[in-house]
Amino acid sequence: MGNLLKVLTREIENYPHFFLDFENAQPTDCEREVWNQVNAVLQESESILSGLQAYKGAGQEIRDAIQNPNDMLLQERAWNSVCPLVIRLKKFYAFSLKLEEALQSLLESLTCPPYTPTQHLEREQALAKQFAEILHFTLRFDELKMRIPAIQNDFSYYRRTIKYYLQCFNNEMANRMSLFYAEATPMLKTLSTATTNFVTENKTLPLENTTDCLSTMASVCKVMLETPEYTSRFNSDETLLFCMRVMVGVIILYDHVHPNGAFNKSSKIDMKGCIKVLKDQPADNVEGLLNALKFTTKHLNDESTPKNIRTMLQ
Repeated sequence: MGNLLKVLTREIENYPHFFLDFENAQPTDCEREVWNQVNAVLQESESILSGLQAYKGAGQEIRDAIQNPNDMLLQERAWNSVCPLVIRLKKFYAFSLKLEEALQSLLESLTCPPYTPTQHLEREQALAKQFAEILHFTLRFDELKMRIPAIQNDFSYYRRTIKYYLQCFNNEMANRMSLFYAEATPMLKTLSTATTNFVTENKTLPLENTTDCLSTMASVCKVMLETPEYTSRFNSDETLLFCMRVMVGVIILYDHVHPNGAFNKSSKIDMKGCIKVLKDQPADNVEGLLNALKFTTKHLNDESTPKNIRTMLQ
């Protein structure tokens, strides 16, 4: 535990070779079972992102069908264009459920007694890395989704038209998907709910075990980002962005599960420092992350949030 604590207290010169190894951490025997379970989910993540990135929508076909309601050929063409897209959206939604289950397994492993969250993070770096990979995927997915308004347009058309055609899947599934895609950041919403449910369902586990795990990860990421001795060891700029996304992700989860949130003066997360380290990065990399802090946190607009924090995020 000493090494990680040294990172958190900035005594870097005494421990120059330690940080959360987001690039190379490998599972130990005690991590293997959970790691294998989560890895099976994470292996799908790149194909999910590729599928979302390639999503073009059926806007023209839908417009043609709406403008010519009596032209059955155009109605058929629109439906045949939309249905495969909705099946792809169903795949994305199904993946969010797998991600929710994987996150809860990781939380269980990283918060259970007798070890403290800091001890867990140092002993089980491969699981910490997987936790980080889930958050990295989530921020990337939601950033892409916000740039594709066609998703909601396509799904709305599907819901309106479904009664005239053989359904691609049942109405209950369509209703759940509709709620999912109505969120500006659906994957973050899924993870926030999953973390809240984890805390609620594990009544014998102190809340601090979960919030300390999240705040510790945020603090380590902040120190790694603001310290040249650490950033110089990253193999690529992508690792820098990875670390930023992870920091923002754990802040958002912390803000949803801690009664006072992440922005309160009593928070264990140095929000001023975290926002500053983001703003010190190239603007193209951080706009979406700053927006995530503004729009997907729960307590930013509380009266207890210091004005200078709100000003920094304006």
